[in-house]
Amino acid sequence: MKEQNDNQKIEDEIEKVNSLVKSSRELRAKLLKDPYRPGYHIVTPEGLCAPYDPNGAIFWKGKYHLFYILQNEKGHCWGHISSKDLVHWRHHPVALAPEPGDVDTGIFSGGAFIDRNGIPTITYQGLGEKAGICIAISTDDDLDYWTKSPHNPVIPYTKPGDPGHGVYDVVDPSACWFHNDRYYVITGNIQLLRSPEFEELRKSKKPEELGDTVYLFESDDLIHWKYLHPFYKSDRKWTKDFEDDMCPDFFPLGDKHILLFISHPLGCQYYIGCYENDYFYPETHGRMTWVDNAFFAPESLLDDKGRRILWAWIFDGRKDETRKASGWSGTMSLPRVLWLGEDKTLRMRPPDELEMLRYNPKKMDKLLISNGSELSLNDIHGNSLELNIEMIPNGGQQFGVKVCYSPDGEEQTAIFYDAIDNKLKVDTTKSSLDEGSKLVEEGPFKLKPNESLKLQIFVDKSVVEVFANDRQAVMRNIYPTRKDSQGVSLFSIGGSTRVESIEAWTMAPANPW
Repeated sequence: MKEQNDNQKIEDEIEKVNSLVKSSRELRAKLLKDPYRPGYHIVTPEGLCAPYDPNGAIFWKGKYHLFYILQNEKGHCWGHISSKDLVHWRHHPVALAPEPGDVDTGIFSGGAFIDRNGIPTITYQGLGEKAGICIAISTDDDLDYWTKSPHNPVIPYTKPGDPGHGVYDVVDPSACWFHNDRYYVITGNIQLLRSPEFEELRKSKKPEELGDTVYLFESDDLIHWKYLHPFYKSDRKWTKDFEDDMCPDFFPLGDKHILLFISHPLGCQYYIGCYENDYFYPETHGRMTWVDNAFFAPESLLDDKGRRILWAWIFDGRKDETRKASGWSGTMSLPRVLWLGEDKTLRMRPPDELEMLRYNPKKMDKLLISNGSELSLNDIHGNSLELNIEMIPNGGQQFGVKVCYSPDGEEQTAIFYDAIDNKLKVDTTKSSLDEGSKLVEEGPFKLKPNESLKLQIFVDKSVVEVFANDRQAVMRNIYPTRKDSQGVSLFSIGGSTRVESIEAWTMAPANPW
């Protein structure tokens, strides 16, 4: 009888495995046929993820590690991927999840750092009435296994009557940093800014006391934390009074410090300033999305080459029912290398590692685009491309390139410099006959006298990312419906434009599916 039972268990396990393999093959086939699923941007393998915030970015033991929020049968969890080259990523087991007996009932945003003893440590927002800011550590080289602190929550949610209630917020912690022999962490402010519980408190505040801020805490041991004060004061010349500060990421860059964050209404943005006496003093402010919040939840790390590298969650612009039918939703931006220019402005470019995906090179040079004309590049086309274009103004007021262009122009995405508005623009009003935002995204950007426009453009099925002269970057989702919307053309309006050179490559997919 025992032998029969054992054999039956083996047969049941074989049947279960065969079913899983069959389902995996079917899912892979479905995803590979999807015309909008990016091929070399990081895309979730775990179905529909919302939120899909990148979290806990850290360089450890020669590898880049990136965590992100996903949803499964346990609720909000942290997924985990790693890479040696910033291009090809390995999927690890789920890193953090709510388990029976834990104080947290879900895992929300946070950061990762190396503590004073050399141990990788995560800070995160634990969901649930008994949670707050929590900590977990890992002692294995692959960061597959994480142990939550028995002292969680190390900074608990406040309740009426608590000294900190209505004074500070306990959401979205940054990674900790070590300074003057102490640990520091900052937390966001969305509940104090928006929660109905604090409506009367907000009414008593002056306009200059509203808007984005974060709250600073210090600790000697990562267990006992003391609230200090708001970390900085926002200014209405930069942000609106309804904007919050969430997903904060604070780090030195050059001889300044950077605070990356989102406001929920308007997405990713940053301050550049000075960090002195436990306060941050913003000197300049910039955004990474302007017409909406589609570039969201920034997260960065410092690698072994001394590079500060950023990722963000790119919002899916499709309808809910379309996302559900597709079986996936969750895309990361390309990594962006950040540094400060000599003028102390933020510079950004994609990392050189992406060049390993290039093949089928094409090159053209010394072209002239006359006023009001377009030049189709018949030898350059596709929806998985990198384009490097250098254009020299010759009277043109709006000049650039159109990608994912149908032969009759019915569908097209225009990328161009507007010399009148001094902006880098991506026009998606004709990108699709069906879904997606129909608007013009525009980042502030001004060419210097005698400076040429140098565009580095990445097209990856439904994602277009544009970098200009290492000084600005603009991202948009597009969903062309026509199979022939794969053309590339150059254009110039208001005068002619000289094209010094065009280099183009087809980009190999880096994702397994």
